[in-house]
Amino acid sequence: MKVSYFGNFKSVLRGSSAAKGRAASRYKTSVLKVERGEVRRLEVDLHTQKDLEIFESEAPGKTLYALCNSTRTEGGAQILRQRMENPFASAKNITQAQQAVAYIPKHREVFEKLGLWVTGRVERYQTDPLMFVIERSTAGFISGALILRVFDGYHYIRILRGVQFACIFVQTMREFLRRLEVDPPEGELAIIADEIRDIVSRPEFLVVPEEEMRGVSFFKILRLDQTFRIYSKDKFEELMRLAYELDALISLADVTQNLGYTIPEVLSGPTRVHAKGLFHPQIKKAVPNDVGLDQATRLLFLTGPNMAGKTTYLRSIATALYLAHLGMGVPAAAFSFTPIDRLFSSIAISDDVHTGTSYFFAEVLRMKALAFSLSKGERVVAIMDEPFKGTNVNEALEASLAVMQRLEIIGDSLFLFSSHLVELEDSFGESTNILRCHFEAKDSGGKLEFSYLLQEGVSRQRMGMRVLNEEGVFDLLDKVISLAAARPA
Repeated sequence: MKVSYFGNFKSVLRGSSAAKGRAASRYKTSVLKVERGEVRRLEVDLHTQKDLEIFESEAPGKTLYALCNSTRTEGGAQILRQRMENPFASAKNITQAQQAVAYIPKHREVFEKLGLWVTGRVERYQTDPLMFVIERSTAGFISGALILRVFDGYHYIRILRGVQFACIFVQTMREFLRRLEVDPPEGELAIIADEIRDIVSRPEFLVVPEEEMRGVSFFKILRLDQTFRIYSKDKFEELMRLAYELDALISLADVTQNLGYTIPEVLSGPTRVHAKGLFHPQIKKAVPNDVGLDQATRLLFLTGPNMAGKTTYLRSIATALYLAHLGMGVPAAAFSFTPIDRLFSSIAISDDVHTGTSYFFAEVLRMKALAFSLSKGERVVAIMDEPFKGTNVNEALEASLAVMQRLEIIGDSLFLFSSHLVELEDSFGESTNILRCHFEAKDSGGKLEFSYLLQEGVSRQRMGMRVLNEEGVFDLLDKVISLAAARPA
């Protein structure tokens, strides 16, 4: 006979990521069962994550993660974050996620019955430092169970409650499978359902009763406790993880449904992105625009004055492409794309006084990172917003031209390049690989107005001096000068 207990839970965390100040997660992102360990992921480096405000934003609650997160469990939120850190890069995996996202709103009542509400109590039960009976033989188990029941009533009551919640969880997962049989899902949901079925069909889980745990002997309770916390603990935790996977998928489906997003068409062949009525998800009353990039026009040269919408347009394209690789809907009337290997941006560049990295050198390092990715044969969509601002106009013009002339030759990738250097067009020649578009401002009653509508061609508007005048900058400076001149010497 042997009765034992879990040590203090804090000892388990000692030396873990949580103890070192990082967010710890017990659950790892699900990799599809048929391709475990082989799923290709879209590369989105930390700089691009910041540019697109995926997990960090200067405005609280305005990240893409916050937009997508309506999970009901902490585990589901962790799984969702891990999915967003590792978007899919293969058409098959993206399509499988899309099938799940499309299925859930049509069968919402099935997912409302999931036992997600009980998962927090089940986790608490599994991590509490409670006594347990180790012996499996009949004689040893009976002896240990009697000792625990008689001499440690406090622990037994907590075990009883934990087992009751664990049984409710298993029961709801069984019911979930039964409800799915009416209209079996495809894609990722079908894979998750198969994994759930494999677990709840195991002999040790078949003994979990279908009804409430009332009037059950303490021997039965402690046998179930052995299943949940000792001998089948890994399988039970896997079942919990699958529930969290469902929670994350429900969250993506709800965002797609509630915001009226469009599930994209996944294309094969050469890299291309096409969209109708695309807008940025975080901008109220955003003006929609179209996108049309393929290998015939693989480089977008975007011009226009400040505040006209260039950066927002670039971010809108990159954001929609990122969401599309998650398998969810995107903010557009229509969207089609070829899955890529890397999403790259160079928007918010800054110097670093600690490393001695100047602004211009930081720009060069971003361009080098893009070149390195392309040198590996990766399929890339790259967003470059007014590069080479950190040097003089002549060098910026020369560097921009040299980079763009090379990029337009590189096939199976797409490049979006905004700039105020409209003189670049004079050097493009008759290149057909470059798509020229712009945003513009209009004078309305002496005030600048922006339509935020994309137009063909290159804009040669220069509005910097006018904006400074309209904001009264020069008037304020002239006032300072006049006051200084009027002071007695």
